[in-house]
Amino acid sequence: MKMTSIKAIKLMTMALLLCAFIMPQNSFAQRKKKRKKDKTEAAAPTPAKKKEKSIKDLTKSSKKIDGLFTIYQDTITGTMHMIVKEDQIGKEYIYFSQVSNGSTDAGLFRGAYGGSKVFKVNKNFNKLEFEGQNTSFYFDENNAISRSKDANVTNGKMASIKVEAHDEKTGEYLIKADDIFLKETLRQLKRPRFPGQSPFAFSLGNLDKNKTTVKTINNYEDNTNLEVEYVYSKPSVLNGGSAAIADGRNVSVQVFHSFIAMPDNDYEIRLDDPRVGYFTTQVEDQTATNSTPFRDLVHRWNLKKKDPNAAISEPVKPITWWMENSTPVEWRETIKQGVLEWNKAFEKAGFKNAMVVKMQPDDATWDAGDINYNVLRWTSSPNPPFGGYGPSFVNPKTGEIMGADIMLEYVHFTNRVMYDKLFDLSAKPKAFDPSEFLRENKVFCSMGHVMHENTMFGQAVLEVAGADDLEMARMKKEAMLALIMHEVGHTLGLNHNMKASQLFSPEQLADADFIEGKCLTGSVMDYAGINLTLDRSKQGQYYDTSVGPYDVWAIQFGYTPFKTGAEKEALLSQSTKPELIFGNDADDMRAPGKAIDPRVMIGDLSNDQIGYSIDRFKLVDQMMGNIKTKFAKRGESFQEMRRAYYILSGQRATAGNVISRFIGGVYVDRAMVGQPGATKPYTPVSLEDQKRAMDALKTYVFAPDAFDAPNDLYNYLAMQRRGYNFFGGPEDPKIHNQVLNYQRGVLIHILHPNTLQRITDSELYGNKYKLSSFMTDLNNAIFKADIYGNVNSFRQNLQLEYTNMLIDMLTGKQSGRFTNNAKSMALYNLKNIRTMAAPTGDVSSKAHKQHLRTLIDNALKEVK
Repeated sequence: MKMTSIKAIKLMTMALLLCAFIMPQNSFAQRKKKRKKDKTEAAAPTPAKKKEKSIKDLTKSSKKIDGLFTIYQDTITGTMHMIVKEDQIGKEYIYFSQVSNGSTDAGLFRGAYGGSKVFKVNKNFNKLEFEGQNTSFYFDENNAISRSKDANVTNGKMASIKVEAHDEKTGEYLIKADDIFLKETLRQLKRPRFPGQSPFAFSLGNLDKNKTTVKTINNYEDNTNLEVEYVYSKPSVLNGGSAAIADGRNVSVQVFHSFIAMPDNDYEIRLDDPRVGYFTTQVEDQTATNSTPFRDLVHRWNLKKKDPNAAISEPVKPITWWMENSTPVEWRETIKQGVLEWNKAFEKAGFKNAMVVKMQPDDATWDAGDINYNVLRWTSSPNPPFGGYGPSFVNPKTGEIMGADIMLEYVHFTNRVMYDKLFDLSAKPKAFDPSEFLRENKVFCSMGHVMHENTMFGQAVLEVAGADDLEMARMKKEAMLALIMHEVGHTLGLNHNMKASQLFSPEQLADADFIEGKCLTGSVMDYAGINLTLDRSKQGQYYDTSVGPYDVWAIQFGYTPFKTGAEKEALLSQSTKPELIFGNDADDMRAPGKAIDPRVMIGDLSNDQIGYSIDRFKLVDQMMGNIKTKFAKRGESFQEMRRAYYILSGQRATAGNVISRFIGGVYVDRAMVGQPGATKPYTPVSLEDQKRAMDALKTYVFAPDAFDAPNDLYNYLAMQRRGYNFFGGPEDPKIHNQVLNYQRGVLIHILHPNTLQRITDSELYGNKYKLSSFMTDLNNAIFKADIYGNVNSFRQNLQLEYTNMLIDMLTGKQSGRFTNNAKSMALYNLKNIRTMAAPTGDVSSKAHKQHLRTLIDNALKEVK
C-alpha cells in the first residue's frame, strides 16, 4: 500500500468520527425545537375568522336620512355613509349642482348653475365606481355600426369607493360618502390659472378638508340633495379680494349637489332647427351619412294637455314659479305679471294657464335653492355679477327641463351704476372670446346690466326733462317687466334673439298710441336700447310690456304637440316673416370683428339702426349742457353729476358701436332651400347704408368736436372722497383717455382683420363699398378737417392711435392676419398721412405732425 492511500484512509476515518459526534447533537437540537413547537401550537389554537361589521354596526351612531340614496350622518363626527342598492347598480342617474352662496371674486356666485350630467354606479370587485356618461353621440340601434358605439369615446370615472358593508338580505351596499361630497369629486370649483395670468390676481387657496363641512342634507324619493361648504385656505395672499371677502386666506363656497333619478316618463324629444333659437344639448348622429349629422335636443318642459283632443287645454302639470319671500313687496305684482305674460304665447301652442305663480310663505321650511321648486330669487350683492340670470337644468339624454331659477339683483333698483367699471370696459376694447365660458355657461346673460344702464340713462333724461314721479315710476316698472319676461324666456328654453329689434320704424316708436301695450321689438329676448324719443313731447312706452311675435312663434315650435311633421314644418316656414327674424349671440356681436350681420347687435332699436343711433347722439348732446344744473345739488357732493356724465358718454359709445357694424356688414338669412320668402343666405349691406354709416362715424365719433361737452363741466367731475379711495392713483377725471377709448372701440372693429377681409371678399357677391373707398374715406374722416391747421388734443390722440394701427397692420405681431390688399391700403394711407402732416399750425400741432411723420418714416424702413 502506498503512503498516499494510508493517509487518505486516516483522513476518512477522522471525518467519520467527527460526523458521528456532531450528528447526535444536531438531531437532539431539532427534536427539542420540534417538542417546543408542538407545545406552543397546542397552547395557541387557530384564531377564528374576524366577524365583518354590518351596516347596522357601522351606522349605529348615525342619523338615517331616507331617500333616493339613503344617507347616514354620524351625530358626533358628521362623517357620512351612503347606501347604494343592488337594483341601483348599472342604472343611469343625473348629477346637477348649483352654487348656494359664494363669491363673485372667485366667479362662483349664488344661483350659478354647474350644468347636469349623466352618471352610473358600477360595481368592480369590492368597490363601487361613480362613472360619468358621455351623452354627446347618438347611434341608431338598427345600424350594425352601433355595436362600436363605445370606440374611442371615454367616460369620466369620478370616484371609486370601497364597500364597507353588504347586506345580502336587503340588497344594500354601504360606502363612505365623504370623499364623494367633501372633495371636488363631482365638480371642479377652483378655477385653474391660465398662462399669462397675473400672479397678483385673486385666486382660491387649496381645499381644506378639515374646514369643509356638510351644511344640509335633504333626501327625497327621486333626488338626494346635499349642501356643502367648501373652504379654500392658504397661509398668505397677494390679493385678498374685494370687501365681500372677510379673509382672503379662508374663502367659503357653498354648493348644492343633487343626485336625481333618471325620469321615466312620456317626454318626447324635439330636435333643433336653425331658424329658431332654443338652448340645446348638442348630439351628433354617428350613424348618419348626411353633411349635417346633428341631433341637437331642444331644451323644454314636459307639458302635456289634460285633454289631448282640445284645441286649448290646461296642462297636466303647469310650470309653477315661486316668488322668494325676499322679493321687494312693492314689485311683487309687476314680477308676477311678467311671468304670466308668457301664457299669451302658450295659448297659441295649445295650453291654458301653463305658467303659475305662487308666493313663498315667510315661514316656509324649504330653501329657495331646493331643486324641487322653481324660484324667482333676489340678492343684493356687493359686486353684482348680473342684473338678472335665468338658468335651467335638463336631462342631458332628452333635453327635458327639470327645474329652473331666476336670480335677480337689487342693484336694478339703485343708482349704484359702476360707471368707473363701465369706463374701464370701454377703455380697453379687445376681442372677447366667450366660447370657453359659454361651453359651461350656456345661459350666460347680461341683460340685467344692460337694462340697468338703459334705465339709468332714462332716469337722467327724465330728470333733465323735468318729468314727474309718476313718469319715472312708469319707466322703472316697464324696465322690470321687460327684465322678468326676458329671464323667464330663458327658463323656457329660449336663447337670445339679438336681431329682433328691427320690428318697428323710428316713426312708429315715436307714436305713443301705436306702441302702447306692445313689445317694442320682435322678441323680449333681445338686448334692445331704451325707447327715448328725441322730441320729448312724443315719448310713449320705454320698454317691452308684452311678449313679441317671435316669442309666440318660438313657443309654438317648442311646445305645440304637433300631430305631423308637416304641421311643424308649416310653422317653421314662417321664419322669413320680418317680425320673426332670428339671430343670437353665438358669434357675440359685442366683440370686434365678430357677427357679420349688423342687425344682430345690442343697444340698438328700430329698423333704421343708423338713424336711431344718430338721434341718440343728438339726445345726449342736448342733455350735456344741462347736467350741471340738474344733477349738482346744494349740500351734496358732485358724485351724482359725475354719474350722469359717464352714463351719457357711455350712450355715445354704444351708438358708435351700433353704427360701426354696418361697415363691411353682411345680412344673413337662415331660411332653408326653396322656402317661401327666402333671400340669399348672404347679402352685403348696400353701398348707401355703408356710406351713411361712414358719414355718421365721421360726424359723431371722429370729428374734431365729437364727444364735446361744455368746458366748465370738466371742473365738476369729482368723485366723492371716501377714506383712501384715491390711494391707487390721482383722482382727476381722465377725459382724453375716456374719449379716445370710445373712438378706439369703433376703430378696432372697422380695422379688424375679419372686417377688412370681409369687405374684400364680399365684393365678389355684391358689396359695392370697396376696400379702397372705405380706407380712403376713413383717412379723410380722421385727418382732412384739421390736418392743415391746428389740431386739438382730442384729434391728436385719435390721429396717433389710428396711425399706429395702420403701422401695426404692416409690422405688428398680428400683421400676418391681414390680407395683402389691406396691407397695401394701410401703406397707401400712411404715405398720404405723411404728405398731409406738414408742420403747420400752433406749436402743439406742429409737434404732433412731426410725431406722425417720424412714426411713419420709422415704420416705412421696416416694411419689406
